[in-house]
Amino acid sequence: MSAQPLHGVKVLDLSRVLAGPWCTQLLADLGAEVIKVEKPGAGDDTRHWGPPWHKHEGQKVAAYFLAANRGKKSVALDFSKPEGAEVVRRMAADADVVVENFKVGGLAKFGLDAASLRTLNPRLIYASVTGFGQDGPYADRAGYDYMIQAMGGMMSVTGQPDGTPGGEPIKVGVAIADIFTGMYTASAILAALNERERTGEGATIDMALFDTQLAVLANQASNAMVSGKDPTRMGNAHPNIVPYQPFTTLDRPIVIAVGNDGQFAKLAAICGHPEWVEDERFATNAARVANRDAIVAKVGAVIADQSSDHWLGQLLQAGIPAGPINRISEALADPQAVHRGAKQLRGEGALGPVPMVGSPVRINNDRADAALPPPALGEHSIEILCDYLSDEELDRLRSQGIAQ
Repeated sequence: MSAQPLHGVKVLDLSRVLAGPWCTQLLADLGAEVIKVEKPGAGDDTRHWGPPWHKHEGQKVAAYFLAANRGKKSVALDFSKPEGAEVVRRMAADADVVVENFKVGGLAKFGLDAASLRTLNPRLIYASVTGFGQDGPYADRAGYDYMIQAMGGMMSVTGQPDGTPGGEPIKVGVAIADIFTGMYTASAILAALNERERTGEGATIDMALFDTQLAVLANQASNAMVSGKDPTRMGNAHPNIVPYQPFTTLDRPIVIAVGNDGQFAKLAAICGHPEWVEDERFATNAARVANRDAIVAKVGAVIADQSSDHWLGQLLQAGIPAGPINRISEALADPQAVHRGAKQLRGEGALGPVPMVGSPVRINNDRADAALPPPALGEHSIEILCDYLSDEELDRLRSQGIAQ
C-alpha cells in the first residue's frame, strides 16, 4: 500500500468552515482528488476569518482557512443559480463522494440533496454534516462548535473548579466538536467506500456535531452513567488517575502522568519517598484517587525543590511519562516535531509558499500528505469545469458571474 490509498477517488466538497473541510482535507491527504466548490467572490467563510492573514502577490486569506483546506482544488461556482446547480449535478454524477454541511434540507431546493444526487449516481457516497443530525427536535437548528461544546457537556468538565480563581466552564482551545466530527465523517466515508466494493451501492451518511460531542466525552460520559453523578471541572487534574497533572518546579511547571501503580512506585523512589508505596492511602490508583489532595501535596512539595530539567531527566529515564507545557511555537520547534516533519512550507500554488502542519498519517513509512497546498478562490475553476462544460457554456457562466 502506498501513502495515497485513495488515489482515483473523486470527492466533491460542498462544505465550508471546519467540520466538513477537515474531513475532506484528510481524504485529500490519503490521495483523493478533492474539488472544493465555493461561492464566487466570497468562498468559504473561513477565508475571511482573520487576522492573521497569509498574503501573496495581492492574494489575502485567513490563516484559519489554510489549516483545513490543503490538497484541494477550488472551483468558484454559484449553485444557488439553476445553471450552477446543473453543473454541480454533472460533477456529482462523476464523483465517488459528496460532502456537504448545509442545514437540513438546505440543498434540496437546488436538487443537490442526497436523494436527488444518488438517483443520478447510485454508487455515490453522500455525507451530510449538521449541528444536530437529519432528524429529531433540533434538526432544523444551526450548530457551531462553541455552542455544541456547551450543550454537549464538554464545557462542564473543562476549566477550573467552582470557587477557585477563574472557576467557570471553559471551551476547549480548538474547535474539538468540529474536528472530531470531520474525523468521524472521514471514517464513515472510508467504511462506505469499502462496502461499495462489495455491493456496488453507495451510501447516505448522517453526521451531527452534537452526536460527536457526546461520543468524545469518552470516560467522562461513562463515569457519569456508571456512577449516576455528573463529573465536575477539575482544572488540570484527571478524574480517574492520580497523580496525573502539572507540578511546579523551580523554573516552570511540568506535567507528570502516572498511569499505573508501577510508575507510581518509580515516582516515589525518584522523590526519595519509597515508603509512599507502602502507605495504604497511596498503594493503588483507586486509593490515590480517594486521597488525591494528600498525595498531590506530597509530590508537589518535593518537585518544587528542583528545576524542570532535573526532574524531567529522572522521570523520563525511569519511563514515567512527563514533559514541559509548551507554547505552540515551542511545540512546533521541538526536536521530535522537527524530526517528524510536522511543520511544512508548501508552495507551487496561487497563494505562494504556505506554512502549515502536515498530516500525522504514515503508511509503510511514507507520509500521507496531500500534494497540493490550500487553493486560492477559484484557482482551478477552468481546469475542472472544462471537463463538464463546453467553451461556450463556460464563457457564458463566467460572464453571468455564476462561475469565476
